[in-house]
Amino acid sequence: MPTVLLTLGRLPKALDLARGFSQIGWRVVVAEPFARHLCGSSRAVAKSIRVPAPVDGKQAYLSALAQVVRDEAVELVLPVSEETMHVAHLPPLLPAGVRVLTMPPDVLLPLHHKGGFVAFARAHGLDVPDSAPLGDPGAQAIVAAGRVVVKPVHGCSGRGVMLLPQGAALPSAEVPCLVQSFVAGAEFSTCSLAHQGRVLATTVYRGIQMSGSVAVAFERVAHPAIEDWVRRFAAAANWSGFIAFDLIVDEAGRPWGLECNPRTTSGLHFFESADLARAVVDPDAPPPCHRPETRLQQFWSCLTETQLSLFRGGPFRRNLRQLLTTRDVCWQARDPMPLLAMPWTTWPIIRMAAQKRVPFGEVATLDVGWYA
Repeated sequence: MPTVLLTLGRLPKALDLARGFSQIGWRVVVAEPFARHLCGSSRAVAKSIRVPAPVDGKQAYLSALAQVVRDEAVELVLPVSEETMHVAHLPPLLPAGVRVLTMPPDVLLPLHHKGGFVAFARAHGLDVPDSAPLGDPGAQAIVAAGRVVVKPVHGCSGRGVMLLPQGAALPSAEVPCLVQSFVAGAEFSTCSLAHQGRVLATTVYRGIQMSGSVAVAFERVAHPAIEDWVRRFAAAANWSGFIAFDLIVDEAGRPWGLECNPRTTSGLHFFESADLARAVVDPDAPPPCHRPETRLQQFWSCLTETQLSLFRGGPFRRNLRQLLTTRDVCWQARDPMPLLAMPWTTWPIIRMAAQKRVPFGEVATLDVGWYA
């Protein structure tokens, strides 16, 4: 039985991947810095192994992963979220023949950098907003011309993002940031699996309920113009693995790429898990199909937001109706514990969010992110 190593277990995306690989007959091992995590309660996971967090030492993290690969006879290493940027450095430490589903660091990291993504997209004829590094004279010209978004070049989950009016004073450049012209329109996200520049499948979706700046309920939509934008980007980058984007579609229906996430996103939940696993193993297999549901939610987070909307004067009735009629991303009758035990398995993140007084999603990957 072949073995796949997932390099994070705390997020629902990892659970989908674990279930998909288990369904096609693979043994699933999870490496996770937290002692307990969402995937640890799943029947799909054969073994969970605790490893140090990248924030405590990148080399120690990579060495621990390499040891897991050797000890568990892993054939495929599959990064899940923000740890992808670290895992990209893993191949030189591994035995010959072990596959790591990510691009090399010299391709991955420039696109993870928000300014690097803009430069690459523009060089290949793809629409992106005018952008300049904070502190650069070009940034002053952009804010003088209209509203701007200021965001850390390595941020995620909306951390540190500011929207400023035309002519506003820009903040000091203590943290490397990008100043980007504001594009009015509807915001969408994508999640794609590609192989050697060929997109195997794409989900286009939008958030329908938010917790802070992070979507906790989602709706899949059809948008050919966005799918074409993604195909052009993947071909230009000769991309293999997961890749995702945030985009704005303006009033004319024109997509503008805002940033690249060279990893999975919540759009992964809309794929049939087993189909996705087969496509990862064999890119020539039939492309992954979408699940029949066009709306999905993270139940516990949506429950919290629904309760808060009752006391804060928000759309309580709409939230309650959505809560009661939308399928949870984690729920499976044959594997119920991940959803039922989630308040316990995710307690380390819940506690951290409470201490920092920010939404769950904004702290869920702080210890595994790439910030340098």
